[in-house]
Amino acid sequence: MQKQLKQMVVSDPKVMMGKPVIAGTRITVELILEKLAAGETPEQILESHPRLTREAIQAALAFAAEALRYDVIYPIVENAS
Repeated sequence: MQKQLKQMVVSDPKVMMGKPVIAGTRITVELILEKLAAGETPEQILESHPRLTREAIQAALAFAAEALRYDVIYPIVENAS
């Protein structure tokens, strides 16, 4: 992840229980990802959260991609009922 984007995502145990947030806000990477997954556009997210920038949304996505790169992902098996 680019250094500038990397500095936009921080984690502090005193802020949002240590969840990764956009620096200077209490807006979690998780919230941004949930909103995008729910179909919200970046423009809608920016309108709802004026302290965010396009770069902050990009930083959240880059952070998540990097975090998953180092994690072990197990396949999801659906139960046949």
